[in-house]
Amino acid sequence: MSALCRMIHRGVLSGRWSCRLLAGQQDVCGVSATVRAASSSSPVNLTYDVFDGKGESTPLVFLHGLFGSKSNFHSIAKSLVQRTGRKVLTVDARNHGNSPHSPVLTYEAMSSDLKHLLSQLRIEKCILIGHSMGGKTAMTTALMQPGLVERLVVVDISPTQTTARGNFQYYIRAMQEVKVSSNLPRSTARRMAEDQLRSLVKEHSVRQFLLTNLVEQNGHYAWRVNLDSISAHLDSIMSFPSFDTVYEGPTLFLGGANSAYISSDDYPEIQRLFPYADIQYIPDASHWIHADKPLDFISSIITFLHS
Repeated sequence: MSALCRMIHRGVLSGRWSCRLLAGQQDVCGVSATVRAASSSSPVNLTYDVFDGKGESTPLVFLHGLFGSKSNFHSIAKSLVQRTGRKVLTVDARNHGNSPHSPVLTYEAMSSDLKHLLSQLRIEKCILIGHSMGGKTAMTTALMQPGLVERLVVVDISPTQTTARGNFQYYIRAMQEVKVSSNLPRSTARRMAEDQLRSLVKEHSVRQFLLTNLVEQNGHYAWRVNLDSISAHLDSIMSFPSFDTVYEGPTLFLGGANSAYISSDDYPEIQRLFPYADIQYIPDASHWIHADKPLDFISSIITFLHS
């Protein structure tokens, strides 16, 4: 999906930081968001998958990005279980995947959901790995609840305002306008939806990613993401909460060399909030590092765990 992030950045850092490259009832219906309402003032019960390792080391917890789901990291999780022996969790954020819908979509709320889940699972400490929106949730959690986070991996995002590097509002509008006939085979429904997305979502890879959210319910098709809530909170999703606290645990910022989501302009704020951060870039990777370069991504995480 490099069309979302065409700029290429390679930075150079000094001091203790390092910045380096690593090897039915109607024929046609609007496709609306599925409804799983949740209270706006309390944590929601997140859906998650567990990949059980035999080791006793601190578990890894993966948080996906905007329009993503826990399945984005399934193959990565299975590999990490085999390579490290650790338990690995992949988690659906509120308003995403199979987690409940809520009118609120802020990083503080998503962090509260995660804390609630870890408490339910009796996980006192984890290694938190978050991509994009999930990376901002992971940073928020580390800054608000540092005792929960033994180590932190932030994947291709920074603790700053994310400028308009993606046409997310266009994606939302395109998804809201999709109309798919009822009682169609899933493959036919996907083709019909993709044809309608094409006018506003030019990149084939992005359309395929968005279509992972098209689900069938009793013969009707719906988006499982809460498009209304995402649209209402898009500004806050693109920004980052203000913090005066710091997270002093080991931290890895892992960027794609073909992505502009972590730039040298972000380094001072990264250093202020995460004084023990290491910034690395994976060559030939876009914003979706784990999809573009899964072996390099896994290797970077394992190296970080042993550092």
